[in-house]
Amino acid sequence: MFYLIGLGLNERGISREGLETVARCKRLYLETYTVDMPFIPHQVEEMIGKKVITADRDKVESLEIIDEAKKMDVALLVYGSPLTATTHITLIEECRIEGIKFKVLNNASIFDAIGETGLQIYKFGKVASMPTWKKSFEPDSFMETVKENQSIGAHSLILIDIGLELRSAIHQLKSAAKKHDFKLTNLVICQSMGTKYQKILYRSIEEISEFTGVRKPYCLIIPGKLHFMEKDVLRNFEKKLKVN
Repeated sequence: MFYLIGLGLNERGISREGLETVARCKRLYLETYTVDMPFIPHQVEEMIGKKVITADRDKVESLEIIDEAKKMDVALLVYGSPLTATTHITLIEECRIEGIKFKVLNNASIFDAIGETGLQIYKFGKVASMPTWKKSFEPDSFMETVKENQSIGAHSLILIDIGLELRSAIHQLKSAAKKHDFKLTNLVICQSMGTKYQKILYRSIEEISEFTGVRKPYCLIIPGKLHFMEKDVLRNFEKKLKVN
């Protein structure tokens, strides 16, 4: 049987059901390529009391894990909520095709945690992903998503590619905004949500461009039309914390 288990937002976030499930599994994999995790594999092992095997993109997308699930109970542990990445949905579909029993154990993710910004969840539009630019490839479709959201007053959550430093992300954001004729004003930064390093910052694009001390994982939010209650909460994050 195959289990897809969400770990939540920190090393202690796995659910009781998750702990009971991993105890039954013969093999445990920890997916390591979709996000900059705020904890290391050893911390996960200490929490669950068993060894884990790190699984990169090639390992997961090869579907070898699903083949193993034909013979034994196997689990893939995923940071946050396990079905936010399309690769993981592919694993479930492969189980259906192969007639392999499976179970998904959901958990908290960044989509829950951003509620702490005070921005109302139902006012977020499409989620955008910012990839790392290369010299010959600078995809900026995330800005098209932002503009579409702005046209209806919706907030834009931008998920940041693994390994991408904040200064590089802001450079890409500013370059894409200029190309798409979009004026950047204030941004929200959500750092390591759900951990002891959690910070929420609300700053102008000029101030954020000077930041050097933001920890991974982090995401960016471009607010849309703000309700007065949203404005009040954001003001609490505007000058509360200094990052540098």
